[in-house]
Amino acid sequence: MTIPLEDVRLEERSEVTGPWQTVVWNDPVNLMSYVVHVFRTYFGYTREHAERLMLLVHHEGHAVVAEGAREQMEFHVQAMHDYGLWATVRRADT
Repeated sequence: MTIPLEDVRLEERSEVTGPWQTVVWNDPVNLMSYVVHVFRTYFGYTREHAERLMLLVHHEGHAVVAEGAREQMEFHVQAMHDYGLWATVRRADT
């Protein structure tokens, strides 16, 4: 069975543009105050929002810190790595 080229293009497009998330994971290295600092500095979050996300990371093991296009989320993940945080990209529907 052959899949029409039109269907393949639609599938490829949804892979790139669908909603994606940047997830920051808990680690045994970074201080909670440093994680708050990173979220405030990089994302521009208020202290309250940054602390809420940090507490999710600390207590739940991870937190979604951004959502959007995959390319932008990959950019955020690289930035988190540059700050020394463990982060990944995932589909928003997971």
